[in-house]
Amino acid sequence: MEKLNKPAILVVDMLNDFVTGVIGCDRARAIVPATARLLDAAREKGVPVIFCNDAHRPGIDRELKIWGDHALVGTPGAEVIPELKLCNKDYVVPKRRYSGFFQTDLDILLKELGVQTVIIVGLHTHMCCRHTSADAYCLGYDVVVAKEATNSFTEEDYLGGLAYLKTCYGAEAYTNDELISAF
Repeated sequence: MEKLNKPAILVVDMLNDFVTGVIGCDRARAIVPATARLLDAAREKGVPVIFCNDAHRPGIDRELKIWGDHALVGTPGAEVIPELKLCNKDYVVPKRRYSGFFQTDLDILLKELGVQTVIIVGLHTHMCCRHTSADAYCLGYDVVVAKEATNSFTEEDYLGGLAYLKTCYGAEAYTNDELISAF
């Protein structure tokens, strides 16, 4: 793998409610160590880490009709899991829809940071990672996936999500070691 062109990591929905809370699952918990390792390496190498976090308004956000109350603004469920050690060098972009770009300031942040390649990390490859990747691609970013640091509710959803990202956006999936060596 060659060096990544001006990368940033987009951490999608690695929140308490997604990992251990109301919509948490074993598959989400399984990627925590690999995700923490990748983020620590990125920070060491000066690669921006951007958390794209669900931050729903109770009673009005459309996603809540599908998924029930989760990641409500101001609640512990909407906070980044402690294992990922959110720090003052990181960025946080709240989102109210599946995509980290939809009506947020993520695109302008990436442009101001000079980012060309986004590395998708987090949950779920067939939903929020997929929609964030779609918008990234349409906005002209190269999309890469951290295969050890992404997951979905089921293996079928995970693999289907990865296949979709590769087919539609040319997004290759790499191991942490491959990504770290390409920073």
